[in-house]
Amino acid sequence: MTLNEIQDQIVEEFSMFDDWMDKYNYLIDISKDLPAMDSSYKTDKYLIDGCQSRVWINCDIKDGKLYFVADSDTIIAKGLIALLARVLNGQQPEDVYKSDLYFLDKIGMKENLSPTRANGLLSMVKQMKMFALAYVSRKK
Repeated sequence: MTLNEIQDQIVEEFSMFDDWMDKYNYLIDISKDLPAMDSSYKTDKYLIDGCQSRVWINCDIKDGKLYFVADSDTIIAKGLIALLARVLNGQQPEDVYKSDLYFLDKIGMKENLSPTRANGLLSMVKQMKMFALAYVSRKK
């Protein structure tokens, strides 16, 4: 699936809910689907700056595609990083770096998060795109 197809799928899933609290609960459910992260990555080296919660992320490349592993100590941040990983896993570095993650606006995520959580979300996106940029730069 392309990056945009996955985003559209997420938008469709969230559109089933009219109430923001239902969307919030769905985000919590999504957090439970995030694969466990090896404890060796839960160090300051993998910690994302700018998040109110503790969020760890690492990225590997396999067959020219990026794969993220992540975790958080809160269920909301864990749900957010799970959504981002779902969209960006298995994508080309160039596509990740240049991606317009429009699904975040379409599902109302940015406007319904507290300012500190919204800043954390932006920090997660920035870190994932920085991993992609690092791989794009290595190829040149």
